Amino acid sequence: MKHVSPPYPSGPSGLPPSTLVGEGRGPRAKRVGRVRGNADGLTKRQLLPASTVPRSRDLRKKAGDPERVLRRALREAFPEARFRHQVPFGCYHADFCSHGAKLIVEIDDATHAEKRTRDERRTQFLNSEGYRVIRFWNNDVMGNLDGVIAAVGDALPDDLKGAARG
Repeated sequence: MKHVSPPYPSGPSGLPPSTLVGEGRGPRAKRVGRVRGNADGLTKRQLLPASTVPRSRDLRKKAGDPERVLRRALREAFPEARFRHQVPFGCYHADFCSHGAKLIVEIDDATHAEKRTRDERRTQFLNSEGYRVIRFWNNDVMGNLDGVIAAVGDALPDDLKGAARG
């Protein structure tokens, strides 16, 4: 019986390379299929500092009442939007983010009135990542939750509003 070599180069395991990585090797290799990450195959999350995920968890644990109230309300009102809490973006964390809607919801307390320049830079960065940012004051969340949910609903695409809101 004659041995025939495969038409593709095999990897160290003897298996062909993944079709998601591409065909061929080297800097001019053609990438085929759905490829995640940058040229080195690293995703944005993998490029974040190691302290980012623990910081996100800590921010979630230390969430104040307005964040807890809004988190529950967003999940109940818009389950299809899949809002996530304390999502890292570069050196920032978004209070609530729906990746499907490309929408970020921020809750601000009184200290944000003094940090307008910083908040503007942060919003510009998040916009450059392709996300729309809407902001509410803590007292709006605690005193007018229905109005906040209505405003978020207006910012969502119709397919993510859910059957009850449709």
